[in-house]
Amino acid sequence: MIYEDILYSEDDHVATITFNRPQRLNAFRGQTYAEVADATLRAGWNRDIGVIVLTGAGNRAFGVGGDKYEKKSDRVGSGRGILGVAVEDLQSAIRDVPKPVIAKVRGYSIGSSNVLVTLCDLAIASDNAIFGQAGPKMGSVDPGWGTALLARVVGEKKAREMWYLCRQYSAEEALAMGLVNAVVPDAQLDEVVATWCEEILAKSPTALAIAKRSFNADSEQIRGIGNLAFQALALYFGSEESKEGGNALREGRTPDFRKFSA
Repeated sequence: MIYEDILYSEDDHVATITFNRPQRLNAFRGQTYAEVADATLRAGWNRDIGVIVLTGAGNRAFGVGGDKYEKKSDRVGSGRGILGVAVEDLQSAIRDVPKPVIAKVRGYSIGSSNVLVTLCDLAIASDNAIFGQAGPKMGSVDPGWGTALLARVVGEKKAREMWYLCRQYSAEEALAMGLVNAVVPDAQLDEVVATWCEEILAKSPTALAIAKRSFNADSEQIRGIGNLAFQALALYFGSEESKEGGNALREGRTPDFRKFSA
């Protein structure tokens, strides 16, 4: 695959995948999901690679979820995955590759990008990072890893708070709830991530692969639940209620979901 939306590099047994749409705050369009999934599998099954790092270009955002100019209802049925984009492919790739995947987070990590942080084995954040969910505010939700796995990571009550209220949380708040492993000054983020990678690379790759499989086994049923729920989500995306979130954002107004409650 020729990459247009990401940068891919390999250096000293570390593969770095950079979401390279800084002009859109690294929002994902359909092509972006496919490219990141491809690059994750490419690195994950390369025996020379020991660690994968996911990050966003620029200083403003790790990512802000789906691109608001790509309508969800237009994607469904377009041929890639249940939702028309490779969301399931990307989420499965992060889970399935036998290598630790680290999220290196600067700036905003919102929506489906925050789900990626949840899915990564480890997450290290700059002190300028901001985390949160936006799905119900946009007529969307992640009914699989983004909810069920998040509850395992940060606790049931906090996960429900994040999805029901769609608030945003500082890096220190994310650390306190267990969403990230460490928070460091922004100027030190690259150095700290590199140090963590060095420590991982000194360990047995086979032992790490077995450990990852073991950790994943306990929550693997979420994959089946998510596949079922994504079928329902595809139907929801075609509803006027779901469309209201994106339409309101593009029109610069507050969405009115309650008018569809009847």
